[in-house]
Amino acid sequence: MAKLLKGAPVAATISEAAAKKADALIKRGVFPTLAIVRLGERPGDVSYEKGATSRCEKTGVAVRHIALPADTPQERLIEEIKTLNDDLTVHGVLLFRPLPAGMNDDAVRNTLSPEKDPDGITDIALAGVFTGARTGFAPCTAVACTEILKHYGVDPKGKRAVVVGRSLVIGRPVAMMLLAAHATVTICHTRTENMPAICKDADILIVCAGRANAVDGRYLSEGQVIIDVGVNEDENGVLCGDVNLNEAVEIVGAITPVPGGVGAVTSSILAKHVVTAAKKAAEAEGVLI
Repeated sequence: MAKLLKGAPVAATISEAAAKKADALIKRGVFPTLAIVRLGERPGDVSYEKGATSRCEKTGVAVRHIALPADTPQERLIEEIKTLNDDLTVHGVLLFRPLPAGMNDDAVRNTLSPEKDPDGITDIALAGVFTGARTGFAPCTAVACTEILKHYGVDPKGKRAVVVGRSLVIGRPVAMMLLAAHATVTICHTRTENMPAICKDADILIVCAGRANAVDGRYLSEGQVIIDVGVNEDENGVLCGDVNLNEAVEIVGAITPVPGGVGAVTSSILAKHVVTAAKKAAEAEGVLI
């Protein structure tokens, strides 16, 4: 039976450290603040917003909610982001994506100042992930994957790591982070041939395919460590991951559950990034010396 790599203890450790730093800032008159910008009422966005708000507030990060109609014009959204860029009391901006059809994602996300981009959506922040230049924050979910591995003593160095998914939100960034940790990394995607065999050969398997139970026993082997990033509903409306958990626990060495795995860690990383951004902003303004 596989070991369950639960996210709660990882999130608690990260949040505790961030809360201490937030408390020190607050005592100096600096109040770490996150603005959450959401267009429309997608259930997944609303749910994550609630979880992120709870995690941030427990960590000492104030949250402002900016809910705009789904049909908000692109110019209006860009104007809102620019206003937040100029607001010295806001240290991070979380913009929910994908954006409504017809919006230019590149133009909108790159309006955000990299210094206020805690989820690593801007090109400048992503460039830092790919070059190692630390020009911003890495995407929170990608960081969450590596933090879970670290917490449970899984060292990627020298390991064969396979990432299923190539999006800039998680797949490619987490692949680069594993590479930086000296793993040998393969990225699989919808055009990959013989994917089950490739996945089966991995020591560490990160699955971010976005499809319920897409990875089953054919992809898995004994002793593997699986990080399941997916959050889906199965045909019965039950929350599940991209990996068939029932089959996986009988085969692999360890796996993150869904729910209860990566999600909680992601929100704790978000809070941590906002606290870090607040500290950097205060230092730049001469508030902290």
